Amino acid sequence: MTERIRRVRANELSDGPATPGMTRRQAVATDIVWAGLVHTEPGAQSAWHHHGDHESVIYVLSGALRMEGGPHGQDVFDALPGEFIYVPPHSVHREGNTTDRLATLVVTRSGQGESVLNVDGPEGGVPARVEDPAS
Repeated sequence: MTERIRRVRANELSDGPATPGMTRRQAVATDIVWAGLVHTEPGAQSAWHHHGDHESVIYVLSGALRMEGGPHGQDVFDALPGEFIYVPPHSVHREGNTTDRLATLVVTRSGQGESVLNVDGPEGGVPARVEDPAS
């Protein structure tokens, strides 16, 4: 029997896979698709993670999203409401909210296997911050 079309109401979202610093609310989870909302508190930053074999598309609904990734976490950009972000499979990244209000993101993910894998950091590690002796 083919699965039927269904609606998921806002009050029916469940807790999604966990990454410190963000809250995932799951709307749909099948063998190949995940969809839901992600909330990040003002000034918060997630732990480093990746999504295994999954491709992810993120839509910034409110607040802002700072995305860090790439070797040593050197690729950094901010996305604002109305903007989309594509995250390829196995791309280690972390997300932050640079605003003073809750950031809400709509996330869809397609792939197989574990959809969230928390890791210590990006390829090459995170470079140590050097204090400016003038400060």
